[in-house]
Amino acid sequence: MKIYETAVRKPISTALIFIAVIVFGLFSVGKLGIDQYPEIEVPYISVITMYPGGNAEDIETNITRILEDQLNSVDNLDKITSQSKDNVSIISLEFEYGCDLTEAANDVRDIVSRAQSILPDEVEYPTVMKLSASMAPIMMLSVTADESYAGLAKMLDDKMVNELNRIEGIGSVAVIGAQQREVQVNVDPNKLEAYGLTIESLGQLIAAENINIPAGTLDLGDQVFNLKSDLQFDDSRVLRDIVVSNRNGRTVMLSDVATIVDTLEKATMDERINGRRGVRVMVQKQTGANTVQIIEDVQAELEKIIPTLPNDCEVNTIFESSSEIKDAINSLSDTIMYAFIFVILVVMFFLGRWRATFIICLTIPISLICAFIYLFATGSTLNIISLSALSIAIGMVVDDAIVVLENITTHIERGSKPKEAAIYATNEVWLSVIATTLVVVAVFMPLTMIPGMAGILFKELGWIVTIVVCVSTTAAITLTPMMSAYFLKIDGAEHTYKGIGIIYKPIDKFLGWLDGVYERALRFVVKWRKSVIAVLMLFFVFSMTLVSKVPTEFFPPSDNARISMNVKLPQNVHVDYTTKVARQIDGIIAEKFPFINIVSTSAGANSSESAFAAMQSTGSHIINYNMRMPRRSDIERPSIFEIADVLRHELAQIPEISDFSVSPGGGSGGGMGASTVNIKVFGHDMDDAMATANELQKMVSNLSTMRDAQLSREALQPEYNVIFDREKMAMYGISPATAAQFIRNRIYGYECTKYREDGDEYDIVVRYDEPFRESLESVENITLYSSTGMPIKLRDVARIEESFSSPTIERENRQRIVTVKGAVGANVALGDALAEVNAMLAEYDAPTGISLELGGTIEEQGDAFSDILTLLVLIIILVYVVMATQFESLTDPFIIMFTIPFAMSGVFIALWLTNTPLSMIALIGAIMLVGIVTKNGIVLVDYMNLLVERGSSLADAVIAGGKSRLRPVLMTSLTTILGMTPMALGIGEGSEIWQPMGISVVGGLVVSTLLTLFIVPSLYAMLEGRKERKEARKAQLQAHEDEFIRTHINNK
Repeated sequence: MKIYETAVRKPISTALIFIAVIVFGLFSVGKLGIDQYPEIEVPYISVITMYPGGNAEDIETNITRILEDQLNSVDNLDKITSQSKDNVSIISLEFEYGCDLTEAANDVRDIVSRAQSILPDEVEYPTVMKLSASMAPIMMLSVTADESYAGLAKMLDDKMVNELNRIEGIGSVAVIGAQQREVQVNVDPNKLEAYGLTIESLGQLIAAENINIPAGTLDLGDQVFNLKSDLQFDDSRVLRDIVVSNRNGRTVMLSDVATIVDTLEKATMDERINGRRGVRVMVQKQTGANTVQIIEDVQAELEKIIPTLPNDCEVNTIFESSSEIKDAINSLSDTIMYAFIFVILVVMFFLGRWRATFIICLTIPISLICAFIYLFATGSTLNIISLSALSIAIGMVVDDAIVVLENITTHIERGSKPKEAAIYATNEVWLSVIATTLVVVAVFMPLTMIPGMAGILFKELGWIVTIVVCVSTTAAITLTPMMSAYFLKIDGAEHTYKGIGIIYKPIDKFLGWLDGVYERALRFVVKWRKSVIAVLMLFFVFSMTLVSKVPTEFFPPSDNARISMNVKLPQNVHVDYTTKVARQIDGIIAEKFPFINIVSTSAGANSSESAFAAMQSTGSHIINYNMRMPRRSDIERPSIFEIADVLRHELAQIPEISDFSVSPGGGSGGGMGASTVNIKVFGHDMDDAMATANELQKMVSNLSTMRDAQLSREALQPEYNVIFDREKMAMYGISPATAAQFIRNRIYGYECTKYREDGDEYDIVVRYDEPFRESLESVENITLYSSTGMPIKLRDVARIEESFSSPTIERENRQRIVTVKGAVGANVALGDALAEVNAMLAEYDAPTGISLELGGTIEEQGDAFSDILTLLVLIIILVYVVMATQFESLTDPFIIMFTIPFAMSGVFIALWLTNTPLSMIALIGAIMLVGIVTKNGIVLVDYMNLLVERGSSLADAVIAGGKSRLRPVLMTSLTTILGMTPMALGIGEGSEIWQPMGISVVGGLVVSTLLTLFIVPSLYAMLEGRKERKEARKAQLQAHEDEFIRTHINNK
């Protein structure tokens, strides 16, 4: 007994199985988290090594090159890049997608551990960071204050950071831009020298006074008590009374030689939000946590925290991910709802019976709900990719049910009882239904094998569509015949046109007319099949001329209402000067774009020495902006790309600015923001490489399609270098390393110990007072001490020279590199920009020893497009194999697959008409069409074969088969077309990303469906007719041979 027969004969068991699936699916939905994208494990590991005091060239030589040579042997390593900057080395390891990143991180840690012994002694132990999507902040708050600013860091740490960290799913909460409290011991060097003291001796004395020494335990009766000597400072004013010397019978206190100030550290960064001084609070989540739920919990907690802050404190949200996620989720949910309604209308239009419509549409929730079970079982989330997969699948899940039920109703109309019709009609089409499903699986399953970032994103899409379509097929050959057997009526086949049924009279008339027109067209096609094929081939050739007219890009840009900027002034300017320019830019933004509601400005260098801070682009001459504005659905405003172009124009008018970049989308990636085209300049001689890069930067600046031409490496920065006279140093018995440390302690400061208060620790820093470290003369007057204790001025053993050093040295695969970075302009396709850049490079004659390569988004696009096209070839082969197995023929699959090129014609026509670039998303849509259009061909060819087997002539089989399958083909195509129409129209927030897929599928399916109805019958008639004639000639030849043999035997 076959599965469909069992389902019909055991309706209760069949119904209970599907009810159980629904219940489990609803349970799964309730347990799913909500996020923007699936959990993404990017194959990057960073090795960050701090080397205080080292310049870029020292760090490259002594750290970066050594670690690169060691790390190059790690398994599955794809690319190694590095940055050597003042005080820090950052090495980024890019591994092959799909490798075990945890194992790779362990290998990196082992290598770093072994290499530690050959690094300089002063180097801090390298930090190995495995990058993940959870490292990106999900929320950024701003807190501004006036009178309360001095205590803002402490206040936020106590009242906000600690409270937010308790929320489930929070990874970390960090305050950025706050000045830290610091106890400064500002020393007068003249007094210090008079008393024979040094910075080092003062620091050691202070540290010796600030101790807590356990003294053991005391047994007092039946009790035991700990004994300790707690000498830790309980007030910073205690430092004034520390005895530092007894000279000539006089006690010298610390306050006699230094001024003790409990204050904030010197401001190196000016942090402003909407013009007010403040700080930023960055919130990160744990891996796998529910982003939307966390942000809602944070917002609820903030409502409790804000009233406890001083009145002059104001808390605003710079950005938070939940709005984008919820907008995208709601938009896709609406798309699914519209698609569901369209599917119902199409089925109702063609079948005209509410019972049949209900049976078909029942497969939609059953199929889609299995996707939630898959997401729950794999620990995934409800995200843009998973919901997009459902919106793609919704028009396809009814296809099989339509084919089965339409055949059942045909049998009922011929007089069969519903139960018998359900079994016999399903028996006729169930193998072709399974074949069409296998074709769809052959299309979508390989999507799970795409390498790279595109593969990570589309893996979930491939699995969900595959699972949903398989479940829909199972429902189509079990639930649909079972429901048809017990719900459809014999007398429901014909419309009575009474009451509300009157609306079906014109519909039936139209469908009857359509059948007649198509039948006459098929007779014409069968008669003039070669001419029809030739005309259609000419149409295909013409459509392919549009390929060159359709531009290309990697991911469609999307307006997420955020813009970031990086502005650079001439090097070595003071942060106060940088702040003045920042206020000027603030004024321009307020004047030109009053609707921008959050302007977060960071002018200057981050004082933190953490690994995270080292990866940020900051400096005394750098201003970073983050801007947020209302979405375009809320107010009428220009796009972020148009706003970015205006900002570029305005920044170019400010003479103090030497360089800038404007990033629409806030540099958030994920399809947001502008694409980039970078030119990598490789060369061992950095002077030649820089000269070449400077020339290319000027040329890129003049291109109409490019914006923000920048160099990855800044110009050489001026600095002062202390050059020691080693002979004199040796004569006095002073080592250069000791002397260098002396200079650092007096200018930068000697962090001798910590002052503890309320559980927090603050640095106690001993250094020269500010008036004694503001000139070169002050540095030259620093006192060193010989091995015999004789004081010696620095100017007697060294000289101070002005020199120039590179602020950053970049390397890729252990070669020095300078990158010319450029962003693609507003409303410019990446392919157009690439063509202009390539034309420019074709005319450029690179110097000897210099090699050029393209990078940025175009590099990712090239890799992704190559992978997709390879995948397309694999999919076509798989689809052919599946159909050849189904039909046990090599010719029939060829007939069906002949429709694929016409689907591609439709794709390029639709993209050209809508002026939509060919992107990664559009290509995925084109791949989907391979499965969708071949389903229609299978339905036609399978039924024609069935009629031929039953004894119909070839012409009658083509005409009758085509006419019989017209409505199922139109229904399945229209359900998919209308299901994808909301996506193609770009309805809702964030729909720009998926719109090219909708346009590709709708355009390709409209063209291919119309042409499939003619090209398949034409080819079938031509090839099968040729086969029949060949078999007839063979039979005739055999008959002649048999006749000759009989005649020959009879003559004997």
